Formats: sequence, C-alpha cells, structure tokens
Amino acid sequence: MTDTSLAGRKIAILVASGFEEVQMTDAQKALIASGAQTRIVSRENGLVNGWHDNSWGHFFPIDADLTQTLAIDYDALLIPGGARSIAKLLDDPHAKRIAKAFLKGNQPVVAFGDAISLLAITEELAGRTVTGEDTTKEAAEKAGASWSEEEIVVDGMLVTAKGDAQIGAALDALMANVTEYAATLTDEAA
Repeated sequence: MTDTSLAGRKIAILVASGFEEVQMTDAQKALIASGAQTRIVSRENGLVNGWHDNSWGHFFPIDADLTQTLAIDYDALLIPGGARSIAKLLDDPHAKRIAKAFLKGNQPVVAFGDAISLLAITEELAGRTVTGEDTTKEAAEKAGASWSEEEIVVDGMLVTAKGDAQIGAALDALMANVTEYAATLTDEAA
C-alpha cells in the first residue's frame, strides 16, 4: 500500500546552484511517494545545479521563481544544505523573506547542514533549539537559538538536521509536522 499521507500538500524546496544534491533528491522522492507536490524554488535562471561527491552534479528545472513565491502558497519548506547554495541564498533578500515567513507563521520547515545560517538571519530563531553543521553554530547562537549536538532536532514545526545521514528521520518529522499543520488549518476553517 502506498503512503499518501501528504496527498495534496505543497512543499517548497528552496535552493541555489551548489545545493547538496542528495539532500534534495532523496527528500523529494520521499515527499512525492507520500503524495506531496514538490516545487523547486530558486532565483536561478531555468535550471539549478546540484553538488554531489565533491563536484557539480545534475541540473534540475526550476518550478517557481523565488521572487514570486509566498509562504502562504505552501504547506512546508525544505532547505537542503550546501555551502555554495546557502552563500547565494544568504545574499538574496527574497530567500530571507520566504524563510522568515515560514518560521514566523509557524509553518513546517526542515533545514539541513549549513542551511541553519539562512534561518539565523531571519530573526526568528530566538528561543528555538537547532542543530546543523558546526560552522553554523555561532550564527545560530547569535540569533538567540540554543545549539544541540544531536543529529536531528525537532522544535515545534522546525526540524533541523546535521546532514545526509539524517534525511529519513528529518523527513519523518517533517511529514508529521505537515499533517499536524494541515489539521490546524482545517480546524481554523471549520
């Protein structure tokens, strides 16, 4: 039997060229298998290039331009790590805007590795507990977050993970959060 627990749910995958390819592709496959609609959101022109095994990986088509993306149009946000990708996103005001909107709206977010530094600039990490690449610890703490050495941390609707080894557990937590978030929307509409 196929898991369709996320049927009809839209998940934004925020990337720039140089993202950790496996963190995006493994997550995307699992989300699609559970019925979700995934959309690759980026400022890149048409295609975005992954990073795989210390070199450039595959190209992926962009589904939505970051400048025209709103958090309200999605049920969750996934941010793969990757130093090159995150460096570009840190310089993009629209990336900050979308990440901030998800966090402020208490919508489900999962961030891997160095993507924590993008969350840190949103001014929405104060009082939250996070984990990620050790290089992001200082930025997270300066933003008011508590740092954990755990491999994965679930803090309400925010899931943070150190890297590739935590993809499955992070997605399980994200899927549970999306289901919970969808239930709150249904309750509010009733």
